[in-house]
Amino acid sequence: MNPVGTIEVLTGSHSHGQGHETTFAQVVAERFDLPVENISIVHGDTDKVQFGMGTYGSRSGAVGVSAIVKAMDKVEAKVRKIAAHVLEANEADVYCEGGNVKVRGTNKSMGWHEVGLAAYTAHNLPAGMEPGLKEGAFYDPVNFTFPAGCYIAEVEVDPETGRTTVCRFTAADDFGTIINPMIVAGQVHGGVGQGIGQAMLEEVVYDGDGQLLTASYMDYAMPRAADVPFFGIEHTSTPCPNNPLGIKGCGEAGAIGSPPAIINAITDAIGTEELAMPASPAAVWAAIQATKSARAAE
Repeated sequence: MNPVGTIEVLTGSHSHGQGHETTFAQVVAERFDLPVENISIVHGDTDKVQFGMGTYGSRSGAVGVSAIVKAMDKVEAKVRKIAAHVLEANEADVYCEGGNVKVRGTNKSMGWHEVGLAAYTAHNLPAGMEPGLKEGAFYDPVNFTFPAGCYIAEVEVDPETGRTTVCRFTAADDFGTIINPMIVAGQVHGGVGQGIGQAMLEEVVYDGDGQLLTASYMDYAMPRAADVPFFGIEHTSTPCPNNPLGIKGCGEAGAIGSPPAIINAITDAIGTEELAMPASPAAVWAAIQATKSARAAE
């Protein structure tokens, strides 16, 4: 917390597009009832952040935000002590509201910036208190988080060509406490798009000499807008008991649930489970022909 009342969060959980700058700031702003624009998130700056493990395994919310919450606990405790001392109040009656630190049942208050200035100028602090308002925390989870969900794909397969069209896709997930529904939906959308690409398009191919034949996007098929349908997204929320905010991971959910949903839908449509990813038109057509031949032989 800076002397002017703004807050800078230094986090070792680096974003690669999940929206940390928004969600992390939202958590801090809600906790202290401050405008979100007063919060800045710093990640990936090795001059300021001494250590970080980036982001992986859907850990940014459950682990990264939990560390921020623990640091905020320390900041709030010190803020309340300073305000109680300056305002000559009982610490238990001090609370944060509307960008101010107030005393319950009275009209006494200090602006958030006044508390910050008092902390750094140190002219009137409780005896023995160290000046400043900078706190740090690490968080080691006591257990894993366990998101859950159900993914349903509806496809149409052209038996003459093997071409598969994804007509409809529904994803229903339980991510525990959700900080920002729009960002979560975006992650699910992106994951489902990746999963459809993995199930139907993407394949690394080598020739007999080990030469990579799909070394560029001219040859390696990535999913495009025309390859995916509009997604139906639903959420339920069962808070996780293993971190302060009840957060569960969501980053990989779409990419994990969609490939089996797509392949199950295709194999159900063509009547055989002998189909490996990617379910390209040629692979689906070959599976249909093999099934026809097997039935004819019977």
